[in-house]
Amino acid sequence: MKKAWHWLITKQSVRSSKILISGAIALLLTVSCTGNASEYNSSNIESTSPPSPLRIYRRTQERQGTVYEGSLPDSSKDDLPKLRIGVVSTQNQTDQEKVLQALDKYLEDYLKRPVEFQIAQDNKEVVQLLVENQIQIAYLGSVTYLEAVEKGAKIQPLVAPIDINSGQPWYRMCIVVNANSNIQKLSDLKGKSIAFVDQTSTFGYLTALAEWKQERQANPYQDFTQVIYVGNHEQSMAALESNLVDAVATNLTACTNQQKDGKMPTKNIRIITESILTPNFPIVVSAELPDQIIHQLQQAFLSLPKGLDLIGGSQSDGYTLVIAAEYDQIQQIRQDLNLTSLPSK
Repeated sequence: MKKAWHWLITKQSVRSSKILISGAIALLLTVSCTGNASEYNSSNIESTSPPSPLRIYRRTQERQGTVYEGSLPDSSKDDLPKLRIGVVSTQNQTDQEKVLQALDKYLEDYLKRPVEFQIAQDNKEVVQLLVENQIQIAYLGSVTYLEAVEKGAKIQPLVAPIDINSGQPWYRMCIVVNANSNIQKLSDLKGKSIAFVDQTSTFGYLTALAEWKQERQANPYQDFTQVIYVGNHEQSMAALESNLVDAVATNLTACTNQQKDGKMPTKNIRIITESILTPNFPIVVSAELPDQIIHQLQQAFLSLPKGLDLIGGSQSDGYTLVIAAEYDQIQQIRQDLNLTSLPSK
């Protein structure tokens, strides 16, 4: 898998002038940059409608996506359409609302338009909101993103968080047991109980099943004595601590963060397996939004101050641009497991 880089976006000053040629009505644009002259074709120039002054946005090609620099036309924030962002509850309500309030203020100040967060009950509700175009942006798990596309949501990945522990926009799945458990390896889980997050979780379900199939070539629903779905990674670890299950599937970063916070002492748990690196969850955006807004949203998240990116309950090391092809690996796992249609619980 290609390593993702967090790109620095440089700014160039751009100026334009109008020349009126006698005898004909024509508008010529000249663009110059300090130190170097650049050629732009008409597809690279975006302008507001007269009588507003012409604005030109420099386009910078990146390995993962395209960023346009410049600001949107001046306007009262209240006059612009509200951007609605969908999130799923991943932590207790008080903590999540506190995070969303700070992020809402940052985005409104940066975008100069009203922003509204909608907390959905589950991934299915977020997908439905995207399909019905009731929200324009959403925090989605990788699997949920692919499912939303399959259901007809016209969306594209915007950015993905960089794991604060690895410095990469990828996570690892891990299967965790109690430290005093006699389970030493993956095959020892046969005849045991396990907790998953839910059937749309990349690290709390999909990659765990992929590891199990590779190791056992068996159906986990037949091998496990009990399978429960707990809703989020924090609840998975709580189920293990309470001895409700013999093992849990979670992501390594969530597990590490809970250990750092003292919620799950290191001496109490043991990791028996880790997956290969898997693309981190994307923030997706409606493809029907104007390009200007999409690119400004990219810049907003790329510029996000540390401490405001706690939507998933864990801090990231900023964001990087991603494209749809980054998630082909996960789609392939879904197809290999015949999980493009979810099994019944």
